[in-house]
Parts: sequence; C-alpha cells; structure tokens
Amino acid sequence: MIIDLLQPAPMSDPVSRELFARASRVIPGGVNSPVRAFRAVGGEPVFIARARGATLTGADGRDYIDYVGSWGPMIVGHAHPEVVAEIQRVAEAGTSYGAPTEREIELAEQIVAAYPSMELVRLTSSGTEATMGALRVARGFTGRDLVVKLEGCYHGHADYLLVKAGSGLATFGTPDSAGVPAAIAGTCAALPYNDADAVAAFLDARGDEVAAIILEPVVGNMGLVPPAPGYLARLRELCDRSGALLVIDEVMTGFRVAYGGAQSLYGVRPDLTCLGKIIGGGLPVGAYGGRRDVMSKVAPLGPVYQAGTLSGNPLACAAGLKTLEILRRPGTYEKLEQSSARLAAGLAQAAREADRSVVVQRVGSMLTPFFTDAPAVRNWGGADRCDRAAFGRWHAAMLREGIYWPPSQFEAAFVSLAHDDDAIGSTIAAARVAFRAV
Repeated sequence: MIIDLLQPAPMSDPVSRELFARASRVIPGGVNSPVRAFRAVGGEPVFIARARGATLTGADGRDYIDYVGSWGPMIVGHAHPEVVAEIQRVAEAGTSYGAPTEREIELAEQIVAAYPSMELVRLTSSGTEATMGALRVARGFTGRDLVVKLEGCYHGHADYLLVKAGSGLATFGTPDSAGVPAAIAGTCAALPYNDADAVAAFLDARGDEVAAIILEPVVGNMGLVPPAPGYLARLRELCDRSGALLVIDEVMTGFRVAYGGAQSLYGVRPDLTCLGKIIGGGLPVGAYGGRRDVMSKVAPLGPVYQAGTLSGNPLACAAGLKTLEILRRPGTYEKLEQSSARLAAGLAQAAREADRSVVVQRVGSMLTPFFTDAPAVRNWGGADRCDRAAFGRWHAAMLREGIYWPPSQFEAAFVSLAHDDDAIGSTIAAARVAFRAV
C-alpha cells in the first residue's frame, strides 16, 4: 500500500487548514520536517499555538493530550516553570556568544557523570550533527571508511546515513533519498536490526574496512523496537574482534529510558555515544562523546575537524541543566515507569476489547501500538508489514478524541512527568473509542 495515496481526512480545525495552505505556498510541503505533514496518516497537520504540561493547544484553541513531546525532549512536560524561568534568566545575559561558557562545562560534567563511557564530550546543535561528528571521528581514529547501520534505525539526514533509514523516509516508502550520490551511499552498509549473525557474517567478509557500527540501542524510528536479549552484548564483542567502533545513538533514549540511557539499562559500553533532545530541555542541542583516546582525535586536539557557531548555546545548556536536575529528583523514573506501564496496558486492553490485532511495545517512557497480528515486531521487516492504513484511521480517531499521537506508525510515542493519572485515563478512554473506529 502507498500511504501517500490516502485522501486527507476532513479537518475540524479550519484555522490549521488555512495556516497549512499558507505554509504550503512558502515551505516545501507546508512543513519544516516531513513527518509533520501528516501524510502517513492521511490527514493534515494541526498547527500548535502553545503548550503546557502534557497539553498542546491548537491554533483554534482546542486542547490535546500530547504524546509527541517535541519528539522526545519534553520529558518534564511543556513549559515547565523551572525550565522557563532558567531560560528567561539566562537570556537576559545574552542568547549566544560564540565563545566558551561555564554552563558548557557543567553540562558536559553532568553527561560524563551519567555516562561513564563518555570520557570526553563535544556539544553540537542537533542530533544529526552529533552522529555526523561521531562517525567522522570513528573514521579518523580507525583509518577506515565503511560504516554499518541497522535497518530501521535513523541517525539524522547525513548523506551516507540515508540508506534504508526508518522514521520519515520509511513512512513515505523511499528507503533512499534523492540527491545522495551513489558513491557516498556506498560508504554505508545496512544490515537487519536484531540479527547479530548477519553482522558477524558481514564483518567476517569486510571487517577490516569497517570503521563503526552505529545503531539505536532501543529503536524509536520504526516504532518502538527493543533489542533482543544479548544482541547489544554480541555487537560489542563483534566490534572488539574486528577493530570497529561501536557507536550508540542515544539521541532519543539518552536520559529517557533511564538516566544513564539504554547503555546503562542493557549493560553495554560503547566506544562513542550520541545524545540530543533531553540534554537541551526542548532547545536545539546535540552531543557526542566517548573514549578519551578516540575523542582526542577531535580538533583542536587532533586532525578530525568539527565545529559549530551555536554549539553549547547558553540557553540550550541552561534548559538542559535544569531538566537534568529535575530528572535526578527522587521518584522521577519510577513515576515515568508507572504512567507508561499503565498507558501501554490500557492501549493493549482497549485493542482487545475492540477485537483489533495490535501489539503494544514499550521500553521505559517510549511506546508504540503496532497494527499487526504478529506476536512482536523485532526489525524493519516486521514493522513494514504493519497495517499503516489502520493506524492512520486510529490516529485520526484519537485526534478527534483530543489525543495528539505521533502521526506515523513508525514513530515512538513519549510519556512525560506531566502525564498524570487523569491524562493517562483520558487517553485510554479515547483509545477505546478509536480502536472501535478503525
């Protein structure tokens, strides 16, 4: 099925419809990131006017319980008063200097304390920049050119990583992007996720060419797909044997599935880690870091060049530091786990009551209901076989019920500290209605 052929669902929000028409005249597709266009669910986007806590308010004034959370960073909720106050306080001293600040040190210190594998850290302005920098360092350190990625994992829009990627590209059925030269795409090999034997076979054949294996330890870009038992440990062993570096992309999972990220949850120590989202508290940010000997290759210490005018932006650092402070408070992750477990169980029960074939997968405060009769989704092949049209109808029904769910079967949903019992209960009640409407 080609999802783009779905007719847009009628919108009850004429204000957003007018804004979308206006945007489409000056912005490609009317949006500044493809998945926002709602094409994967056969609808049109809701334009947002403001947000607070777990609630988004649309341009027409209607409220929605939000499970996108700016695609992950809003773990303490939208417009948290402490975060907003800190941003305002710091903004009074200037918004950007292009020079070092103490807050950059403080944020790097907090990251290193939470992630023992990251002995040195370089801040960037986005997750894409972080993965680009990490892989450039891996190539510079090893003297090798080839990168292995896992199908369904998304690591930003760098040319050589747009090979069988998940998220927006997978949604539109185009595993490769136009504009990427074949020679550049050829520097990245894509292998199935959760299949360590496939990685072992590839490394047996070409291991001396491979600079790094990069993956999302818990995938959020083909829907929520956890690693199989022992999978991450096996990849660590294979990298050690071949001399390749293990690069874990925790842009989504960092400080999300646990304070120490997925690597602490699954007990794996990567050579390099990429972070983003939560460490900026909702402002643009990214970071990469790892072993001291590897990161010592980064300029000005070494020959691997990477730079950024807004890297370590004072507002982003301030928002990130305050967010991490909130996350360190007692009971934080227990509350996230309780709310997320209740939501996942409620969605699964609502699907059963409506006699719908759905499997709900969750790790921490990330989750996805997959419209499939399979017992689980373990890789991109399984995700790709899900009923995307059914998901689109469910999404539209949830939106009508006041629930703002990620507009793609291939995007994880995020629970925040602001999702209280009432919000979770209202979402489960809405899901009962939505599953019957599929």
